[in-house]
Amino acid sequence: MNIVMLTNTFTPHVGGVARSVETFTAAYRQSGHRVLVVAPEFPDMPQNEADVIRIPAVQNFNGSDFSMVLPVAGLLTEAIDELRPDIIHAHHPYLLGMTALRVARFHKLPLVFTHHTRYEEYTHYVPGNSITLQRFVIELATRYANLCDQVFAPSESIAALLQERGVTAPIAVVPTGIEAERFAQGDGQRFRTAMNIPHDAFVVGHLGRLAPEKNLVFLAEAVAAFLQTEPRAHFMVAGKGPSEEEILAIFSRAGLASRLHFVGLLEQPHLADAYHAMNVFAFASESETQGLVLAEAMMAGVPVVALDAAGVQEVVRDGCNGRLLRDKTLPAFVSALAWTAGLPAARRQGLEQCARETAQEFSVPRTMAKALYCYEKLQAKKFVEQPEADYQWEKLLQLIKAEWDIVKGMTEAASAALVSNESTPGRSA
Repeated sequence: MNIVMLTNTFTPHVGGVARSVETFTAAYRQSGHRVLVVAPEFPDMPQNEADVIRIPAVQNFNGSDFSMVLPVAGLLTEAIDELRPDIIHAHHPYLLGMTALRVARFHKLPLVFTHHTRYEEYTHYVPGNSITLQRFVIELATRYANLCDQVFAPSESIAALLQERGVTAPIAVVPTGIEAERFAQGDGQRFRTAMNIPHDAFVVGHLGRLAPEKNLVFLAEAVAAFLQTEPRAHFMVAGKGPSEEEILAIFSRAGLASRLHFVGLLEQPHLADAYHAMNVFAFASESETQGLVLAEAMMAGVPVVALDAAGVQEVVRDGCNGRLLRDKTLPAFVSALAWTAGLPAARRQGLEQCARETAQEFSVPRTMAKALYCYEKLQAKKFVEQPEADYQWEKLLQLIKAEWDIVKGMTEAASAALVSNESTPGRSA
């Protein structure tokens, strides 16, 4: 089977979507399928990539660690004609997602869309962020999904949310798989030594993009409060992002900076070693569609403490492989961390075993089989044109652009007025 993946983020960018595309692409290729990946350019991206087309892009869009793809007409034509694809798979509803729709329609091919992201949680990166804009991005993703032949939801809770929002296209739950063998083995003590973490410390760990939508201020405050009650505890944070300074500030104010360890971006085998260096994985994000890092931690035998939220509740089973907290207060989170630290050895071993068994449910072979089954069903279906739906989609894009321009203009005008007020002698706010 020949598959085209179009994504707005890809290696070396670190994030759930990039890792998902990379994981599925590698698995498909190893199974004998050919995959062409269309993705933006990124600094330090691999050279001489096979079957990867890079599109010019604006980096660090609006202070985020995302890129904004610059459309290049005709750049894909030759590669698409040479590949003769069977499936077009979009990983976003905008930018290269729009390209995916046009390619699928022109070549009369099935279009698959993975709804990786709750886009309304990311509008703070856009000028003029507003409730109206959040409604628009939800409508954008919903309308796009309904133009597709198949939608992949990374979890049952996201599948239910999409149906609630009006997605009528077929939805299949297809999580991103984890490579179990890569995380089952690791040297935690070696990693602790390299990071100057005591070998007998109780290590609370976290891994991910350090950004506001991940609820990291709450997490840092909860872990800092726990560390104040547990002298042997340390906090190890893997990843990079704009929230790093806020985390450090919270620990510095609490006098705990010496027990906070930023270990940066990690690749294998250091990534597996980092998981094995943890005693518990702490997670407070409520913006996920799938708990990928939770499954990875569990494959290393690490129990998880997390807030009950979409994408998390399919992985964390309260009292079995960790704690799933419906009480989303700081005291509840601190108490759950203390609970894991105080477990008797036999009870903890049971938690670790349950974590490993849970992680096996998300292995790459299982998730790839689900995706390929859907692809094969689509191949057997006859292409059906949707001219009216496509027309309504184009109208929606024009409406969103108009709304964005209006709100952005109002924000810039207000900002200019404030600057003018502050710079006028004799005037004050």
